[in-house]
Amino acid sequence: MTKTVMIKGTAEGLVITLGEGPWPEVLAELETRLASRASFFLGGRVALRVHNRALSVEQLREIGTIIEQKGMTMWAVESTHPTSQKSAQELGLETRIRSASWEAETTEFPSAEMMGIVVRRTLRSGQTIHYPGHVTLIGDVNPGAEVVAGGDVIVWGKLRGTVHAGAMGDDRAVVCALELAPSQIRIGPYVACSPERSRRPKTPEIARVQEEGIVVEPWSKWAKLES
Repeated sequence: MTKTVMIKGTAEGLVITLGEGPWPEVLAELETRLASRASFFLGGRVALRVHNRALSVEQLREIGTIIEQKGMTMWAVESTHPTSQKSAQELGLETRIRSASWEAETTEFPSAEMMGIVVRRTLRSGQTIHYPGHVTLIGDVNPGAEVVAGGDVIVWGKLRGTVHAGAMGDDRAVVCALELAPSQIRIGPYVACSPERSRRPKTPEIARVQEEGIVVEPWSKWAKLES
């Protein structure tokens, strides 16, 4: 099935692009896509891009209700159609979202130049970090803690909790740690559990997708391949 809804993470929030198609089908796909990653999107700001689709105030309210039910806020609607522009203005929404800080590309996968954050603390059981870009954590990720990132995840410490890199669907993302022993690791759509080891790894390691599976290897080996 052709996707009519594109969701892209940026440093300033989410950009949801609606393509062509019958309105009920677009709404249904939007709700399904948001529900599939509800915890990742929670608390996010949403800008809607609808190109030349004419949307009434009622239709924008329908979208706003779906977005609010997922714990997010819609703040802008960008469209070339005057009807959609007028509807957005009546609801008090911005009508321009493009600026120097927004990604100009239309791919749903995060770009290599996406923004990132550095967190200096240890995540204990029950604590989480959700971020649409890259995440670098200086500290440990204890069992029961979780890191979800739209891009790469780098842990300058022990990674023993749950990690999901490339959470927007990017299987090019990587997970690195000084001690890589997560209870579960996800990269894009791929999932793996940490294998049983008799000894702790002696060197930093990296996990990445290779041949439709997640592989773990010494960080130094990967760095040589990339240089």
